[in-house]
Amino acid sequence: MGFWKSLFSSTDASIEKPASTESYVVPGSVDGSTTGDRANSRIFFSTEREIDLYELEELCDAVGWSRRPLRKVKKAIQHSFLVGTMWEQRGATRRLVGFARATSDHAFNATIWDVVVHPDFQGKGLGKALMKFMIKKLRSEDISNITLFADPQVVNFYRNLGFMQDPEGIKGMFWYPD
Repeated sequence: MGFWKSLFSSTDASIEKPASTESYVVPGSVDGSTTGDRANSRIFFSTEREIDLYELEELCDAVGWSRRPLRKVKKAIQHSFLVGTMWEQRGATRRLVGFARATSDHAFNATIWDVVVHPDFQGKGLGKALMKFMIKKLRSEDISNITLFADPQVVNFYRNLGFMQDPEGIKGMFWYPD
């Protein structure tokens, strides 16, 4: 539970909300080499909603997600409580390399959806950094219950971030059209 304590340990009620953009330098090269432009890249996290939907679609294609109608993706982004993006900046070039969004009741609960990190950036700690960014932003809005749905192949990733199955054993239920 150390992860959660590090995120939620502040008791100062006058904490300012984090800036909408945060950045850090990628340690070493993202692609594993030590030469070239990528060694000088920066990763930026943002909550700005101005996203090129075609660039987002390319990101989702890169991880093998099924295509979704762009008009629905746009609507989902517009109606989300929080949208977090992760960008690689190399010189004047900016590239979308991660995305996540959350819906919320604006008081107690939020659910994180559509977490995606480009395969070139996986295994570098950036997915974890994106999730910490999302959790930090949700906590700054006083959201105390954060949930998500995880495919079996990523359950351990989320478990390592402190997410757990419902301790009371309540099972989620879903309704899908025929």
